Amino acid sequence: MSGNSRLAVAAHALAWLGLNQRLGNELSTSDEVAGSVNTNPVVIRRLLGELRDAGLVETRRGAGAGWRLARDLGEITLLDVHDALVPTPLFGLHRATPNQECPVGYGIRPVMSRVFDDVDEVVRQRLARTTLVDVLTEVLAAKGESG
Repeated sequence: MSGNSRLAVAAHALAWLGLNQRLGNELSTSDEVAGSVNTNPVVIRRLLGELRDAGLVETRRGAGAGWRLARDLGEITLLDVHDALVPTPLFGLHRATPNQECPVGYGIRPVMSRVFDDVDEVVRQRLARTTLVDVLTEVLAAKGESG
């Protein structure tokens, strides 16, 4: 089963922007970021647009256009990125109300709501503990580099 990759792609893009800025490049193009992610620049532009709306990146238009971080990598958590991209809970309930005459149909929603709320809270806590500087540091360590 394939999961939603938007958080992973956004973390990749932001870590790449941060590394590129560390290397002295003020701005990065969506083509450059897309080359690292190995996807279409349009996908990156849409994603970065959502991150811009959340105040995580900035853009400059016109000659010398590009993207840059709006905040330091150490100030951006994976929860910030998640909330910018995924405004809904991780799990959802039935679209239609289950049969309330059935004992399972009657009780399933409150039970699953509690479970899903607990899972959502654990995920949010874990994402909040991880900054993008943590992500970049681990990425570079895996490659044997430092930034």
